[in-house]
Amino acid sequence: MDKEKPADKSEKSQIQVIARAAAVLRALEEEPDGLSLGEIAKRVDLARSTVQRIVGALQQEAFVMAAAPNSRVRLGPAILRMAGSVQSDFVAMAHPHLADLGKELGETVDFAVVRKDHLVFIDQITGSHRLRTVSSVGDSFPLYCTANGKAYLAQLADAEIEQLVGRQYEKRTPNTHTTLKALLGDLATVRKAGYAIDREEHTLGIGAVGVALRDPFGNAVAISVPVPSQRFYGQEKRMAERLLKAKAKLEAMIG
Repeated sequence: MDKEKPADKSEKSQIQVIARAAAVLRALEEEPDGLSLGEIAKRVDLARSTVQRIVGALQQEAFVMAAAPNSRVRLGPAILRMAGSVQSDFVAMAHPHLADLGKELGETVDFAVVRKDHLVFIDQITGSHRLRTVSSVGDSFPLYCTANGKAYLAQLADAEIEQLVGRQYEKRTPNTHTTLKALLGDLATVRKAGYAIDREEHTLGIGAVGVALRDPFGNAVAISVPVPSQRFYGQEKRMAERLLKAKAKLEAMIG
């Protein structure tokens, strides 16, 4: 049997280091307060001393940084800049499709990214009607009572939904689902239809239709069309058809 060349061993070792560094970075996702070296070691199943060396190298490149004053580490400015650049690129790619949808419907179109148990708006096309719905980029909304949020939840297993949003929810309007049982009943319909409807569950006077998908890097994003209730009811199916077509175009673009 041929012996493995030293160069091959070196290459495999380098790949292993990269994989371990990637595992450390993934462990720090969605951890704004950071993690201790011991916590990271447990999550990535590595020795604490190994994690310490990896974190030290990542700190030199600003991929992680100290989360003062708690002696933990969190994602650093370099990785956050790269993530922001990636998100901005996809938003720019999606924007013309959202604009076409908004023009076709004459309504506001919202584009959001999922962050744990809520959505954060990252782009918006403002509707052409004088009476229209408008939110600000950066605003956050809960998953359980919004069309785009429910569209995302419908992609998860029931156990995952319970772990993410719990079993009891704040009653924002008389139409809000306040229990997991009621929410899951709604989501069963969403799974069959491929889109979700907010029937004034988040805000009285505003209905919405929403869909969810993944960006090129696997992050959950969602599109919704919020409409004043005076124009919403009776138009849900028409809006959903247009929204599903826009989603298909984005997914084809992503490949």
